[in-house]
Amino acid sequence: MTEQNAVESVEQTATEAMNWLASNQELMIQYAVNVVTALLILFIGNWVVKKVAGSVAAVLKKRDLDQTVVDFIENMVRYVMFAIVLIAALGRVGVETASIVAVIGAAGLAIGLALQGSLSNFAAGVLIVTFRPFKSGDYVEVGGVAGSVASIQIFSTVLTTPDNKMVVVPNGTVISSPITNYSRHATRRIDFIIGVSYKADLQQTKEVLTRMVKADERVLKDPEPTIGVHALMDSSVNFVVRPWVKTEDYWSTYFDLMQAIKEGLDKEGIEIPFPQMDVHYHAAMAKAAAPEEEKHVA
Repeated sequence: MTEQNAVESVEQTATEAMNWLASNQELMIQYAVNVVTALLILFIGNWVVKKVAGSVAAVLKKRDLDQTVVDFIENMVRYVMFAIVLIAALGRVGVETASIVAVIGAAGLAIGLALQGSLSNFAAGVLIVTFRPFKSGDYVEVGGVAGSVASIQIFSTVLTTPDNKMVVVPNGTVISSPITNYSRHATRRIDFIIGVSYKADLQQTKEVLTRMVKADERVLKDPEPTIGVHALMDSSVNFVVRPWVKTEDYWSTYFDLMQAIKEGLDKEGIEIPFPQMDVHYHAAMAKAAAPEEEKHVA
């Protein structure tokens, strides 16, 4: 191709391009407007998403929700709203959003069938966040495991046991089993069963137990401790001792009171008996059995 032919080819291409632009000027302007509008939707939508998610987090914090739960809900709001904004922006530039939604739905169905257990745990996590049976730091018993709640995650709840082990409990197990929250209320009751000898003076024993319990400043005056005879057992008369304490003082008070009660009973000479059985020997029965024993010996 000669230089003149090349120049003519370039001029022809440029002319065709100019003619196409002239004939499609309105279409190009509309497309440019759509692109700018889509960018504005993304920019403004992202700003709105952040504001709404932040407002939701602020409201939840005012309700004294656990920070882990606040973060969980804030992220869920952010992701869902941004997905809506993104679909709106794509629709503005001419992308068929109906097909995108259909693809997302089909993919979600396939993933849901493949990850039924994980989705069940996710749904359980949403229920935990919604109903708040516990929060971070609470001492709970769930799924046969007891420990302090370290974090509430999307699929599982992390506990730290008293001996500093980390236990990850699936949220589905948490929801499907009884939940015992030892930290929910400000006060707890300590339950002691104290057995004393049948020879002990019951009124004196009750006075000693009452004195030992009320001597501890951590024991609450309201409600009053409950102290009384609980049961007449084979070897002992059992007293029930039920003082109330602040939840954070439970174990320290438990150990100190147990020692104080033992020392107080010993000081007053009140016996805490070992398990025992009385055997009665009748002389008449012994004489009747004697000839038989002699016969066997002969």
